[in-house]
Amino acid sequence: MKIKELCEKLNADVLVPGDPDREVSRAAAGDLLSFIMGTVSEGSVWVTIQAHLNVAAVAVLKEIPMIILASDRKAPADLTERCTSENICLVSVGYSIFGTCRRLSELGIEG
Repeated sequence: MKIKELCEKLNADVLVPGDPDREVSRAAAGDLLSFIMGTVSEGSVWVTIQAHLNVAAVAVLKEIPMIILASDRKAPADLTERCTSENICLVSVGYSIFGTCRRLSELGIEG
């Protein structure tokens, strides 16, 4: 599914559009950055409540094209600026982490 379609289906608040035409088919959830660095597949969507600059650094390292901030978390300016410069889609959704993962699964995004 394309990132722009996923954003629409999640009713996401798009903070940084990234590459809206990029296809994604996998997702991971976690707040421990070292866990994400060690386990996430390249090209996965990342669901987290962590909203700080280091999230973008991990996304760059793991080539994560989309970060979903769950539970209506808002991003500080430095995170949005880094995601913009790295072409990473950054969104906020009202669902909890669990609810976001459930919705992603319903949409055919595998974990």
